Amino acid sequence: MDRLRSAEDWMDSRGRGAWIAAMVLGFVFVWPVGLALLIYMTYANKWSKSMFKGKFCGSRRDASMGRHGAWRSSGNSAFDAYKADTLRRLEDEQGAFESFLQRLRDAKDKQEFDSFMEDRAKGAARPAATTEDSPRGEY
Repeated sequence: MDRLRSAEDWMDSRGRGAWIAAMVLGFVFVWPVGLALLIYMTYANKWSKSMFKGKFCGSRRDASMGRHGAWRSSGNSAFDAYKADTLRRLEDEQGAFESFLQRLRDAKDKQEFDSFMEDRAKGAARPAATTEDSPRGEY
């Protein structure tokens, strides 16, 4: 048990890269060893929370895709003018489409209401069945 503790301490002193290298080598040479290391690293929380926050792992994407990332200047005035015009046009089209959908909903509601009123009017115009005309339940 002391050897495992000393091996763990040695790997911890080398850092996360040593753990990952050991896991990869374990998968390459004896896959159950790699799997065991993966499970241990996950269970013992050897994965750092900042492990996937490196320079190339999306930090630029996160910065540029912020709430107002589309409105930031690119430094090229011609492109910025084109982008502003395109975004304005898309917003106008979105507004037109939403108003079109609202008109469709309103028309459908009106049609359903008119159909309901017609059915109601037909029901009121139909004379009620009298007891003499209805069958008496004889079998």
